[in-house]
Amino acid sequence: MATARAAILLAGFISSAILLMPAQWLGLKLGLPYARKLPNRYHRFLCRLIGVRVTRRGEPHVGSACLIAANHTSWLDIPVIASLEPCSFVAKSEVAGWPFFGTLAKLQQTVFVERERRTRTAHSRNEIHARIAAGDRLVLFPEGTSSDGNRVLTFKSALMSVAQLTIVNGEEDREADLVVQPMSVTYVRLHGLPMGRYFRPFFAWYGDMELFPHLWEAFSLGPIEVVVEYHKPVTIREIGNRKALAAYCEKCCREGQTRALTGRWPEAELAPAEDEGTVRRFAGAGA
Repeated sequence: MATARAAILLAGFISSAILLMPAQWLGLKLGLPYARKLPNRYHRFLCRLIGVRVTRRGEPHVGSACLIAANHTSWLDIPVIASLEPCSFVAKSEVAGWPFFGTLAKLQQTVFVERERRTRTAHSRNEIHARIAAGDRLVLFPEGTSSDGNRVLTFKSALMSVAQLTIVNGEEDREADLVVQPMSVTYVRLHGLPMGRYFRPFFAWYGDMELFPHLWEAFSLGPIEVVVEYHKPVTIREIGNRKALAAYCEKCCREGQTRALTGRWPEAELAPAEDEGTVRRFAGAGA
């Protein structure tokens, strides 16, 4: 039964992507508005197809330019996050050369960066800034790699330096700070039951795992539930510097993962004074 499920889902995933690729390519080529929304609708369909139920907590920042900083567990993070809103991702340059998945990433207008070459950091930062300034919603995975899903790794601050650059508000023709919003992504249930530390790594894709065998295994296990939490958005002016900003986003994601795994959610949103206190605690981090 598990083998049949995996075969059907894998066939549906690949065939649906192949059917939509020409339409997305044409939309990007001609600059058609639907090219921005099509990946979002496709990822919603994909989540339903493979049995991924996404629960959203918190609200996405709207009204000004924003970079999302999320923890990274699996290739599943892409359809999970992109099912919630139209967005593109920041990924390592090697992804561009992957068969099939590299093409999908390009069609979703992924920004490819060379994380291992520090001399290219400024170039990558400027490219991210240009895309956000043009109105794109970008998702950055500051860990620089994926985890086993049971923990959040240290957030690297290099590309967070994009928040030091301002964005020109087109309507008011003035410069504004770039907003960064932390987002935690947590895999919580399998077949309606708590996933636990044992099963979570089956959906996480990390280390030297081969992608297609991992796809097959994940598809064969059954429906899962994921909790995505949007945390308090901040600017680098509020935080102080990029390292403090990375530390703040990391802390938000750790706390969000803990809440999702334990089910201990606050009865109401945190008061503004408490949020501001959290921000102030990170303002003293080293530059």
